[in-house]
Amino acid sequence: MPADLVPDDLWERIAPLLPARPARRHRHPGRLPVSDRVALGGIVYVLRKGVAWRDVPIQVVGCSGVTAWRRLRDWTEAGVWPRLHGVLLAELRAVGLLEMDDSAIDGSHVRALKGGPHTGPSPVDRGRPGSKHHLIVDRHGTPLAVTLTGGNRHDVTQLLPLLDAVPPIRGLPGRPRTRPRRLFADRGYDFDKYRRLLWKRGIKPLIARRGVAHGSGLGKTRWVVERTFAWLHQFKRLRIRYEIRADLHHGLLQLACSIICLRRLRTLF
Repeated sequence: MPADLVPDDLWERIAPLLPARPARRHRHPGRLPVSDRVALGGIVYVLRKGVAWRDVPIQVVGCSGVTAWRRLRDWTEAGVWPRLHGVLLAELRAVGLLEMDDSAIDGSHVRALKGGPHTGPSPVDRGRPGSKHHLIVDRHGTPLAVTLTGGNRHDVTQLLPLLDAVPPIRGLPGRPRTRPRRLFADRGYDFDKYRRLLWKRGIKPLIARRGVAHGSGLGKTRWVVERTFAWLHQFKRLRIRYEIRADLHHGLLQLACSIICLRRLRTLF
């Protein structure tokens, strides 16, 4: 397995979160299972390259795509990816690299070629089946939470679910941080009902108004969420949704967010 698929710093953080495998039988134990690190390398390979699971090169990765897919399924059902993301966010906050006072939110369409839950006719793709990635980031574009919906869902419907999806972020003494102070968004979120709901949560809404000429100045802060979408879609498996199971595609999204957080931590060294 190439070392760049699962570097040491990623493995050190994810290894304690993985569920223990059942003990092997004493009689007829069968073939030795593939190590978790090699299987994680197969998952990261598919996430980066975008190849089909059946096309994962065993000679390069060290395991088959079927094995990697099964570990992805098991670890997604065990909740490994949100816990990994939470660990990395806490580390970022502890070293002063997470600034949650200002946050930005947006959504992005992707095609869903095989259908499945959380798909719908995309209004920006001639009604073809699609899904939406909804993302909230801090002032520097660090992903705080990501959700998945059908391509026909309006962005504003995920405003409150995204805020609820932000984990309690520790890393400093006192209460964990759970929400920003100011939230930046484009005209798709311009509804007074949601402005009032944000104020009730103690969050100041900074949302562009529909029907007003461009040049509000909010883009000077909001552009970071667009950059983070570009980072996410550098992982080729996320550009088009191939997974029929929505939880597996969401798991890959959370793993990609964790890798982005880890890259930001590496700026310290």
